Amino acid sequence: MSEGSDVSMEGCAGVHEKAVVQVAATSPLEQVRQATSPWRVAIVHDWLVTNGGAEKVLEALLRAFPQADIFTLVDTLPDRQRGWLKGHKITTSFLQRLPLAKKRYRHFLPLMPLAVEQFDVSDYDLVISSSHAVAKGVITHPQQTHICYCHTPIRYAWDMKESYLADAGFPAPLSWLARYVLHRLRQWDYFSATQVDYFWANSRHVATRIDKYYARSSQVLYPPVAVDQLPCHEGERENFYLAASRLVPYKRLDLIVEAFLDMPERRLVIIGDGPERTRLTRLAKDADNIELLGYCEDDVLRDHLSRARGFVFAANEDFGILPLEAQACGTPVIAFGQGGARETVRPASHPNDENATGVFFEKPITQSLHEAILGFELRQFSPQACRRNAERFSEEAFWRRLHSLLQAAGLLETAELPREPS
Repeated sequence: MSEGSDVSMEGCAGVHEKAVVQVAATSPLEQVRQATSPWRVAIVHDWLVTNGGAEKVLEALLRAFPQADIFTLVDTLPDRQRGWLKGHKITTSFLQRLPLAKKRYRHFLPLMPLAVEQFDVSDYDLVISSSHAVAKGVITHPQQTHICYCHTPIRYAWDMKESYLADAGFPAPLSWLARYVLHRLRQWDYFSATQVDYFWANSRHVATRIDKYYARSSQVLYPPVAVDQLPCHEGERENFYLAASRLVPYKRLDLIVEAFLDMPERRLVIIGDGPERTRLTRLAKDADNIELLGYCEDDVLRDHLSRARGFVFAANEDFGILPLEAQACGTPVIAFGQGGARETVRPASHPNDENATGVFFEKPITQSLHEAILGFELRQFSPQACRRNAERFSEEAFWRRLHSLLQAAGLLETAELPREPS
């Protein structure tokens, strides 16, 4: 922070005595902004290539810290999707300048730890890494506070290693090299976790993984859901199911397509784009009941969310914002019963449970999903119950939790927050 500021650099340090900032009671977002406005803030984000769930968290962090600069390995986000980045300085790594890196950035995984370590964030008071891969490996000094907002420990180095290698289909010599690279990546990933002052996990599920792989405790800060921008539709639903996500293997859109191929009387609409699109199109080419729309703008997605009979979600996801956006629109969810969905979807606790917002299928196979859809259609779900559940994860809830976590870290002290409206 600049010389003469009311808050010294030590006031933001994770291992030093902390100064505090007091501001008048106001909204939690404004309290955070006012209290941290003198701080120099850097946010390190893995890469900017699409507007997914991690980018929605980044957008929320930028609203809380409007003075923040961004550091990211690769930035290829299309102009039409980057309005929320306006006014923020963005620094990219040397990967941005390598041949093919903009389109095939994932192939440069062995270079990513080196790339993130080259970022110079030494002039900042607070460093926040928004990390699902390597961002948390940014190097900080003892007079800085480093908070890692962890979307997940790097999946393809830990619990999804074998499926990652199987999907890649490397021949034997390359497979051995890939295993060695992932071995070294796990070593680096574990060590870099020791350099983080505070871990914030995006779900209890991720907090468990942080404890297992990094032997670190963490606090849960659920991603914000823009509930206020999603009107709840309480009228009759149209006769189609919706699936939407990036079309990548672990999202298991293939499982959903295969299930609906066995149910030709039920219609499925898929929104999203990604490397799996060609395979999914080929899989569904002879099916009259399955439609792939590709990438759609937010207003088109929201329109489909509000009209669908149900939202189908087959990924073992760390959190999953889209199922909550569906519920905010009053749409119940059919979800794979592992991961973050266990925290965001409420199954019926008894036959007449009016607070239920969806059903789970317990095995990642088409029969299990088929049975869940049949069970789903035997129940009535309240749009109001779906909406109430989604509101637990609203932007306002995010600001309040962010405020309390900054207080718990000793980084700020404010007057008591106004009560939440009942």
